[in-house]
Amino acid sequence: MNINFIKTIEEKGTEALSLIVAIVIWQIAADKLVQNKLLLPSFYDVIISFSAIVKSGLIFTDTLTSLLHFSIGIVAAFVIGIPLGIAMGWFKQANRAIDPIIEILRPIPPLAWIPFAIVWFGLTHQAAGFVVFVGMIFPIVINTYTGFKNVPKIYVEAAKVLGCTRNMDLIRYIAIPSAMPSIVAGIRIAMGVGWMCLVAAEMFGVSNRGLGYQIWHNYYLHRMDSVLVYMLLLGFVGLFIDRFFRYYVDAKLLRWKAGTVV
Repeated sequence: MNINFIKTIEEKGTEALSLIVAIVIWQIAADKLVQNKLLLPSFYDVIISFSAIVKSGLIFTDTLTSLLHFSIGIVAAFVIGIPLGIAMGWFKQANRAIDPIIEILRPIPPLAWIPFAIVWFGLTHQAAGFVVFVGMIFPIVINTYTGFKNVPKIYVEAAKVLGCTRNMDLIRYIAIPSAMPSIVAGIRIAMGVGWMCLVAAEMFGVSNRGLGYQIWHNYYLHRMDSVLVYMLLLGFVGLFIDRFFRYYVDAKLLRWKAGTVV
C-alpha cells in the first residue's frame, strides 16, 4: 500500500479524534459543570437546534445572503485594490500620490464605516458588501504593492534586453508572475478579514439577513443554542472558502512554485 496514502489516513484519523475529544469535553462541561443552557448549550442542544433551522430553510437563505455580501466586497476589492497596488508598486509618482491617503485610511477599523454604509446604501446587500470591501482592500493593495516593489531588477533588465520595453508588457509578462505569490497571500489574508467584517456588519444592522444577523437576532431571544449553530456555520463556511482558495485557486496560480499543493 502507498506510504503517502497511509500517512494521509493517519493524519485524517488524528484530526477526527481531536474533534471527537473536543465534542466530548464540550458535552460533559455543559451537562455536568455549567448546567445552564443560556451560558453554555451542550453539543446535543446545538444538534437539535441545527436540525430545526435546517427544516425551516432559514440556514440556506442566510448562508446564501452572507455569501452574496462577501462576493460584492471581494469583487470590488479585486477590481480596485489590485490595479491600485500595481500602480503604487510600479510607478513612483503614483506611490507618492496614493500612499499618504492609504496610510491615513488603513488604520481606521472597517466597522467605523458602518454608519456611512447605512447612510449611503441603506439596509441593502450593497451596504454589507461595502463594509467587506473596506476590510479587504488594504491587505490586497499592500501585498500587491510589496510584490511589485520586490520584482528583481535583473528580470526587468533581461526583459528589456530581449525587446520587452513597454511598461504594459513588462507588467504583464515580468512583474505580475513575479509578484503573484505576494498578491495571492494578500488575497488570502483579505478573505479572512473580509469574512469577519461581514459578520460584524450583519450583526450591527447593515443587513436584516445573513449569518451575522441571525447571531444577534437569536441572542436577543436568548436562543444560545441557535447562536452557536450560526457561529459554527460561520467557521465551517470560512474554512471551506479558505481551503477552496488554497487547493484550487492558489495551486493553479502558483503551479510553478516548489512545494505548492497540487
